[in-house]
Amino acid sequence: MRAQLADEIVRGVLEPGTELDETALAQRFGVSRTPVREAIRELAASGLVQTRPRRGSVVARPTPEQLESLFAAMAELEALCAGLCAIRMTAVDRHNLEQIHAGLRALIHQGDPQRYHEANETFHKAIYLGTHNPYLAEIALATRRRAAPYRRAQFRTVGRLALSYEEHDRVVQAIQQGDRARAASAMWAHISIVQAAYETYADQRSRLTHNAAAEAKPES
Repeated sequence: MRAQLADEIVRGVLEPGTELDETALAQRFGVSRTPVREAIRELAASGLVQTRPRRGSVVARPTPEQLESLFAAMAELEALCAGLCAIRMTAVDRHNLEQIHAGLRALIHQGDPQRYHEANETFHKAIYLGTHNPYLAEIALATRRRAAPYRRAQFRTVGRLALSYEEHDRVVQAIQQGDRARAASAMWAHISIVQAAYETYADQRSRLTHNAAAEAKPES
């Protein structure tokens, strides 16, 4: 439910300012209001929903400054994780990372953004765990959850799946070669490109929404 609502918000199905009625959402998804409240709470943490005391919740949009801060923090955290993986991953860790990476390559040809996104989450989690620093892994994963809606949306830009795989490949090769600096640099560059891809997607959606509204507006 949370993932579907997040996807609808990012894609513009649920527009900014749309009220999120707990009762209506509970009926839609066939659940009680408790999981609905939890989903809204998590979406608020991602900046997708604005909660208003005694007035309910509405769809929000993070400001450019908020998104910039989120991606900047994520780039630094993931670069640190990738660098540590280059010197700390065990042989089993490295083999597991290669297997996940190979699975992503297979998904490119299927052209399924959602399945690629799910496998991509597994890829990055393997890198967090590969640091063998539970506290760092926890912080990186929490930050990633907050950015998940935007990272998922960027896979809808044309050619993004293949480019994402190529960026991952540079990270994996550096880790396998034990090159800490190169692994960190490759991951930092990857997250920066993810941010740019999301901004491209958001701009495209904004233009489409604006054009659709203009076409639907009755002539005076």
